[in-house]
Amino acid sequence: MEQAMDHSKILLSLPCLLSLLLFFSSQVTADLLDSDKQALLAFASALHHGRKLNWNSTTPICSSWIGVKCSVDQARVQAIRLPGMGLFGSIPSNTLAKLDALQTLSLRSNHLVGNLPTGISSLPSLRYLYLQDNNFSGNLPELFSSRLTVLDLSYNSFTGEIPDVFQNLSQLSVLYLQNNSLSGSIPDFKLVGLKRLNLSYNKLNGSIPTSLQKFPNESFTGNSLLCGPPLVQCSAVLPSPSPILPPISNPEEFHSKHKHVAIGTWAIIAIVAGGLSVLLLLVMVFIVCVMKKNGREGSEASKKKSSASEKSEKSKGESSNDAQNVEKNKLSFFEGCSYNFDLDDLLRASAEILGKGTYGTSYKAVLEDGTMVVVKRLKEVVSGKREFEQQMEIIRRLGDHPNVLSIRAYYYSKEEKLLVYDFIPCGSFSSLLHGNRGSNRTSLDWDSRVKILRGVAHGIEHIHSEGGGQFVHGNIKSSNVLVSQNFEACVSDFCLSSIMNTPVNCSRIAVGYHAPEVIETQKPTQKSDIYSFGVMLLEMLTGKSPLQSQGVDDIVDLPKWVQSMVREEWTSEVFDAELLRYPNIEEEMVQMLQFAMACVASNPERRPKIDSVISMIEEIWQPSSSNRSSSEEKSVRITG
Repeated sequence: MEQAMDHSKILLSLPCLLSLLLFFSSQVTADLLDSDKQALLAFASALHHGRKLNWNSTTPICSSWIGVKCSVDQARVQAIRLPGMGLFGSIPSNTLAKLDALQTLSLRSNHLVGNLPTGISSLPSLRYLYLQDNNFSGNLPELFSSRLTVLDLSYNSFTGEIPDVFQNLSQLSVLYLQNNSLSGSIPDFKLVGLKRLNLSYNKLNGSIPTSLQKFPNESFTGNSLLCGPPLVQCSAVLPSPSPILPPISNPEEFHSKHKHVAIGTWAIIAIVAGGLSVLLLLVMVFIVCVMKKNGREGSEASKKKSSASEKSEKSKGESSNDAQNVEKNKLSFFEGCSYNFDLDDLLRASAEILGKGTYGTSYKAVLEDGTMVVVKRLKEVVSGKREFEQQMEIIRRLGDHPNVLSIRAYYYSKEEKLLVYDFIPCGSFSSLLHGNRGSNRTSLDWDSRVKILRGVAHGIEHIHSEGGGQFVHGNIKSSNVLVSQNFEACVSDFCLSSIMNTPVNCSRIAVGYHAPEVIETQKPTQKSDIYSFGVMLLEMLTGKSPLQSQGVDDIVDLPKWVQSMVREEWTSEVFDAELLRYPNIEEEMVQMLQFAMACVASNPERRPKIDSVISMIEEIWQPSSSNRSSSEEKSVRITG
């Protein structure tokens, strides 16, 4: 009986024990979050900041503090993003270094100075560290988190050597250290997962390690003492010593001897020149006599020869007619292409106009066997056949990338220039973004839009990095971005400007993507590609076309319209109303807007490079595993 009572007492006490455990657990969680809050308040109070932070001890850190994101259970701070906040000063070592659950830290584009505290770089959970465009100095830290995936310390004032500790960062995929004052040799990282590397414009020397020679030339330029692939080969040949003249024992004898030698030499030269002049005169007289004698005979012979030549040419032309006719209908297919048709098959195919672009008109062609391809009919091509074929080979090579559209075949004749591509049924980013807007439309959600633009950036990066950095897309716009069913982007219509007539007649919409310097010079550059991409970012954020009408005759481009709205503090009016239906993306949209405005800077030198574009997009946009869809709408699904 007593044993039964003991059991019942234990059972009755279990709820109390569970309650106590939950209480202590919540208390520990609250203490940890409060510790994070105090560390951030100490960080903010130690720095000057141009843009006011709304951080204070009386407001909830996870839901109201700008730039701060917490874990799903609201227990710890996991991300801090304060780009371009005007932060000035040095980071105290006992502040951010206490955030041991922090995964993302972005303090880029501020005015931070001094050393980078080791406690920050070695935070155990840290995966993404963006500190570019500050004025950090001193040596790089000797300790980094083993979980680091992205590390961007570019555009600072770091000195000293690159520490060997990077060899231990097995998860590192992006390392940007460009535009610092780093010296010494480059360690042999041997990081299998390293996808992007930039060490340019430092003071590095020695040979580039074998494991890093796969990266493009741009990863190492600006280091004058660096050598080895992909830069110039390191030379092991020492310069030969200058010949040593024997000492002159008697200077007077030396000058006297050489004086006599000089006089004898001039006499010989004068005699030889006189003899040659007489000989040349005799030869000219002989030639004139021979020409007069043969002049009359040559006149009659030339008439006979001309007649025979005309007959020969006529015969030759007739014999090659058949071969020319066969060549005329021949498409040039690239290796690996499975298509098997000729020009006559294309002419017999049913065709549908897909769109008229800067360089020509695109058609969807359905052949008799059901094969569907896209045929682009170019206009105003000025290059000859050889130059055209060389450019097609370049375009084919650049197409070996998942975010770049591959060319399958081409046709060149005096009358027609055609390009053949695969048909992608889902259409362009322009049609998905702008098409059929209305109450019954299924909108393109935020994650899908950013995923598409990230793919575009990767495609542009591939084009910019090939051929030693000499290639330019030259025609970036939303209608030239094709989208697959899983929202993977594929850029098209690239590298055609060099074979086209300049200036090409463009539509008003196409002009809206052009950088100011391109409108003036008609010469696209990689920097103008960044401007066009920035316009497309604004197009994605606003849902508006590149040119905005503000009256009957008043047309303003999209960047200027956005600038005016932001200047009037109407930023919320800028964003596409369809995006405002999705929760928890406001901060990402604002940061993406700031970055887009940097891409469309009027000064080309102030625009970021494409690798920085990709880093910024991936830093700003980190797709959440939680459902960010609107309660009113579901994410768009593309059907073929």
